[in-house]
Amino acid sequence: MTTFDGLLVRIRQQVMGYAKDQAPLGELAADMAATDATFTAAPATITNLSRGLLEIDDELLLLSSYDRTSGVATVMGGLNGRGAEGTTAASHAAHSLITADPRFPRARVKEAVNDVLQALYPSLVVFATTEITNVSVVYEYAMPADALDVWAVSNQTIGPSQVWMQGADYRFNPTADTAAFPTGKSIQLFDSVTPGRTVFIKYTKAPSPLVNGSDDFAAVTGLPERCVDLVVWGACARLLPAYEAARLQQSAVESTERAALVPPGSALKGAQYYLAMYQQRLEEERMRTFAENPQTISFGV
Repeated sequence: MTTFDGLLVRIRQQVMGYAKDQAPLGELAADMAATDATFTAAPATITNLSRGLLEIDDELLLLSSYDRTSGVATVMGGLNGRGAEGTTAASHAAHSLITADPRFPRARVKEAVNDVLQALYPSLVVFATTEITNVSVVYEYAMPADALDVWAVSNQTIGPSQVWMQGADYRFNPTADTAAFPTGKSIQLFDSVTPGRTVFIKYTKAPSPLVNGSDDFAAVTGLPERCVDLVVWGACARLLPAYEAARLQQSAVESTERAALVPPGSALKGAQYYLAMYQQRLEEERMRTFAENPQTISFGV
């Protein structure tokens, strides 16, 4: 099982390397509330925190000062320094890690993951099913809100044959009247189905975004576990160009010294490599997914 946090670790290892540069690390000595303008770092874990950007869990905050003796750190601008760079101020438990000037903040990596998931549809879809009971003289029925298209319809027959006949005459309505169908999605069925019989519908939907660090990739997104590497490659392709942008910041000593050692466009070449890997895996997975879900469905025995 791959969690959202586990996915984040794999991506950061790819874009930073396994022998990544050692950013100053420490840990909280006590719990920190979302409304705290100061916090205490364990002095034994870090000797100095410089003014600037810090990361605790998924939150970025701006540091104003740090007392090495007491370990008390003050947030710049009070609460204005909490939830910096578009992140959200949150509570943090004691022993949460403190990272100074993170190269790839957790919040940005998680955004990249969900950007990849959002962009997968319609090249790669998630299949889901629903069932309705046919009612005499009713031709239109509500569909789930996440339905984006109908893939196949099967109708239950009468008698001991246990055969489900493939539906041939139906129409998916993605803009149904919400007064009659609250989800705004419906399906119109015109096949001759005996009232009281079940209609089995397989439909397509987009992968769902990941939210919490403990979210199970397969359970939440709807994609199989084998798609984890596909998302990793896609996220790396989106994140690596940030190195090229950092190269332009010649006021930083590190950027100035490294500019002579790393050729221009190196990060972009790396991004292109990951993009090619992503596109290859996307095509492989698309073909496999549709091969495993043929539109002709038969439940005959």
